[in-house]
Amino acid sequence: MTPAPAEGGDPVRTYTLCGADGQPYRSPTPGTLGGHRRGRLYGRLDCPSALRAIARGDYVTHRVFFADEATAVAAGYRPCAVCLPTDYARWKAEQESTRPMNPLTERYEGSRSSLISPADLAAHADDLPVPRPHTGAELASLLGLLAGPGPGQRTGTVVIGHSRDDASREAAQAFEDAWTARGGRVLTVVDWPETAASWLRPAKRLTAQTPDAWVIAASVPGFAQLARRLCLSTDFEPARTVAFASLNTPRLSALAGPGTLSGLRGASADGGTWDVREAWDTFRPTTEASG
Repeated sequence: MTPAPAEGGDPVRTYTLCGADGQPYRSPTPGTLGGHRRGRLYGRLDCPSALRAIARGDYVTHRVFFADEATAVAAGYRPCAVCLPTDYARWKAEQESTRPMNPLTERYEGSRSSLISPADLAAHADDLPVPRPHTGAELASLLGLLAGPGPGQRTGTVVIGHSRDDASREAAQAFEDAWTARGGRVLTVVDWPETAASWLRPAKRLTAQTPDAWVIAASVPGFAQLARRLCLSTDFEPARTVAFASLNTPRLSALAGPGTLSGLRGASADGGTWDVREAWDTFRPTTEASG
C-alpha cells in the first residue's frame, strides 16, 4: 500500500477496504472487521481461527477488510462461527428459515432432507470417479495446501474424514502419518459408509471439535451426501477443507447442490491443485502444485 501525497508533500496513509458492492476502495481509516473472500465470511481482527490461518500463510491472499458489519453483510459475507458465535447463530437461523430447497432434493422429497434421490445418484453414476491409490505428488500437494511459508508455520490441528474403501482409508492414513511427522496434530479421524439414514452422526463427529482444517479422502457419492448434512446441520466450513484427488470432479458439486462446497480445495494425482470457486461451484485446476 503506497501512501498518497498530501498537500505539503507529507504522505497520507490509506487503507484498502471492501465495499458493499464487493469491490475494493481506498479509505483514510482502517477496517474494523476482517474477512475471507473465498469463504465469504467476516470476523474480528483478533479472531483466533483467522490468526492461525494467517500464520500458516494460506489465508492472506484472500484477506479483505470492512469498515463495519453492515458493509460486510451487504457484500454477501456471513459472520464467523468462531469469533462471532451469537451473530453466526442468528445468521444460521435466518438461513434455515429462508433457504430455498435444493432442486435435487425438492424433486425427490419436497423437503429439506439432506438425502440425494436414487434417481439423481443413478444419473451421475457412470461419470463418478472411483477412489484410486494416492500418489506421492498428490500427498505432497495436499500438505502444501495446508503449510505456511516457513518451517515454524507447518503445524496445526486437523480432523481427517474418509470413506471406508481401501484407497480412501490408505490415503487418510498416509496423510495422518505425514502430518504428525511434520509436527501437526490430528484431533480425530472419522469414517463413514456410502449410505446412511440421515448422515447426521458422521457430520456431528466430523465437526465435534474446531480444527484449523478438515482433510477429506472419499468417494463422491458418500461425501456429497455428507456435505449436504454438514451444510444443513453443522458449522463446517468448506473453505477450511482440503481433499484428495478422488473428489476432483464437477459431479461432486452437482450432487451436493449449489453453494454447498464453495471454497473446497484439493490436490490432483499429478501434484496440481483444484478448488471450487465461490458462487459458480466449478472445478478449476491450477497449473502448478502447491508446496
